[in-house]
Amino acid sequence: QVQLVESGGGLVQPGGSLRLSCAGSGIIFSSYTMGWYRQAPGKQRDLVARITNGGSTIYQDSVKGRFTISRDNAKNTVYLQMNSLQPEDTAVYYCNAVVFKRPWGQGTQVTVSS
Repeated sequence: QVQLVESGGGLVQPGGSLRLSCAGSGIIFSSYTMGWYRQAPGKQRDLVARITNGGSTIYQDSVKGRFTISRDNAKNTVYLQMNSLQPEDTAVYYCNAVVFKRPWGQGTQVTVSS
């Protein structure tokens, strides 16, 4: 049974930083391009960053230069370092394989507010 568990969210002031983690069981992250998605209230879930099994990364324009996706294959974990956070980054953040998606985890709430 595949399980994706996201953690690390919270409330942060504009300009602050957070590091999200996604741990997986029942799926070997190193075999897939993995992505971080986010869903703001009333909006669709969007892919904001992806990392291939070779380590190449692609970012949505809105987060380029501020977010960094990385992976630790030994720990079967994917990370998202988020810097210079802005109120428009407020959303629930999820991880998943980009192509061969698995059941979504519960996500982790990120709220950017003063």
